[in-house]
Amino acid sequence: MTHHTHHVDTPSRAGSVMLDLGGDIGALILDAPAELNGREIEISRAGGTRARHTHSMVRERITADGVSYAAVYISVPAGEYVIWRDNDTPAGTVTVDGGQIAHFSWPPAAGTGRGKNISARNQSEPASHPN
Repeated sequence: MTHHTHHVDTPSRAGSVMLDLGGDIGALILDAPAELNGREIEISRAGGTRARHTHSMVRERITADGVSYAAVYISVPAGEYVIWRDNDTPAGTVTVDGGQIAHFSWPPAAGTGRGKNISARNQSEPASHPN
């Protein structure tokens, strides 16, 4: 697993990310500090092979509440996931439930975090994150 930085896209505006939740598919929003802007953060299923992972880029998100930084994983099968700080170090774990949005806050370098579910939606209703 390699964490790397890509060209940083322009900031996301409110309503620019649509989440289609339902059945055994959820989503994950990973809040991050500004210094991670442009970095891809990898996740993998807990207890699974590290060869099967996915990543999302931390981007600047502009909303009515101000500026934040987050990586959004728009379609995640339900289960327990490890969020990787680097190739060898987990930043924490999060449980993604089908039809819900899970939330994880990037922990300080000295610690690891634990994610939580922040909303339950009608499983047939799409949800959007203000990014």
